[in-house]
Amino acid sequence: MKKLLHTTALAATLVAAFAAAPAAWAQTAAVKVEGAWARASVQGQKGTGAFMRLTARDGARLVRAESPAAGVTEVHEMKMEGDVMKMRAVAALDLPAGKAVELKPGGYHLMLMDLKAPLAKDTAVPLTLVFQDAKGAESTLSISLPVATAAPGGSAAAPGHAHGHKH
Repeated sequence: MKKLLHTTALAATLVAAFAAAPAAWAQTAAVKVEGAWARASVQGQKGTGAFMRLTARDGARLVRAESPAAGVTEVHEMKMEGDVMKMRAVAALDLPAGKAVELKPGGYHLMLMDLKAPLAKDTAVPLTLVFQDAKGAESTLSISLPVATAAPGGSAAAPGHAHGHKH
């Protein structure tokens, strides 16, 4: 009986440790993600944006993102060139040590293209971010993005995303 109680206590301790591990890991991750969300899409719409704030503890680069909801996921930049808003894919996004980098409508953002199905408001979409540190080592962070029509607690339509544009 004593052995059974010891084994049960050990199992309970291990379960508690594994249950706490994801929360502890998230707090010590090399890159912190805040305010993440993806814009809802409608039937026939093949692309949408994902937005968030990234803060790298020691500096890093966002080198790519992946989502099973999209055929292609790219890091993009939007900026004004003269009187024209232009969007282009970027190879990587620098994340200076300790400085928050905003991925937002009208600036840097993630494009989810070739959507496999519309992203419905009040659902979630899985996303894996791939980072590279100063030594070139890659790490991944998997998150679940809430899908909304506007930023949580915030702004409305993104410039350029409500209109047709070329990639």
